[in-house]
Order: sequence, then structure tokens, then C-alpha cells
Amino acid sequence: MKVIAFGASNSRQSINKQLATSAAQMINGAEVEILDLNDFEMPLFSVDREKDIGQHPLAKTFREKIASADFLIISFAEHNGHYSIAYKNLFDWCSRIDRNVYQDKPSLILATSPGERGGKSVLELALNQLPNFGCKIKASLSVPSFYDIFDPDTLSLKPGEVANQLHDAIQQLIG
Repeated sequence: MKVIAFGASNSRQSINKQLATSAAQMINGAEVEILDLNDFEMPLFSVDREKDIGQHPLAKTFREKIASADFLIISFAEHNGHYSIAYKNLFDWCSRIDRNVYQDKPSLILATSPGERGGKSVLELALNQLPNFGCKIKASLSVPSFYDIFDPDTLSLKPGEVANQLHDAIQQLIG
């Protein structure tokens, strides 16, 4: 069983990447590959650029990574209530290759932030939009107050209600 996980952010210290990584590593026996959006940096999408250069090779590579997965774990960073531009740009390039960006993979959709809302606005956006692009959402979770409930020493959520909810969401994903 292969799990592809990524934080939908290009921050080098992305808390969403940390959360996605932690969640993926909770799946016993899984082969886990963590993607970094910085490895998929492309020019801003436009139909003019697409006409000039065609399908970007990094978008093709990202789609190949998704194709190799049995399960996806994506944790969304919230930028003013929306996706990060790094994620949106990658998504735009990929969706021009094939609208079925997530290739019907069973997925766990997460969001976190330092605040009490835990990225709920972007999570809601993702839950409403991703199924239209081939994302089979099995579970979702907003993780509030990341720095209060994430243990940097163990790279996992501290024991408690949110950690239990994440465990349950993973069981829904792989169940």
C-alpha cells in the first residue's frame, strides 16, 4: 500500500506538510512518499504560457506521483480563506492535462493553522471542489491551534481529542 502525502503550501516550515507527514506515518506498513510543493514550482499558469510551452513537465510528474498512490493525504494551508498560490498554480497546470487530477484516489483531506479555526475555510472549499476533480474523500479533519497540540519532538499530535479524531479519519481512509 502506497500513500502520497503533501502539505498544500510552499513554506519550508509548513505546518500542513508536518501534519500530512504525521498522518501518513500513522498507517502501519504503508510505503509513504511525502511530496514538497517546492519541487513542483512552475511559472504562473495562463493559457498563453500553456500555448507557448505546452503541458509543463512538472505537472506531468506530479500527476505520475498521484497515479502511483493507493491513498492520498493532503493538508491545506489557508491563505486569506483560500488555497495557497503554490497549490493553486500546480493544480491549474495539472487540471489542464486531465480534469481528473486526483485520479479517483481515496483521500484524507486535512487543514491546520496556528489559530482556533484550523483552516476551516479552506477545508470547506476543498471538500466542495475536490470531488469534481477525481478526489474520493473518505474523511476530513480541521486541526486547530497547531502549535498547541503538535509535539515537535515526536512529530505527532499530542494525545487528546484531535489526535483521536485523526486516528479515526485514517481508519476511514484505509478501511
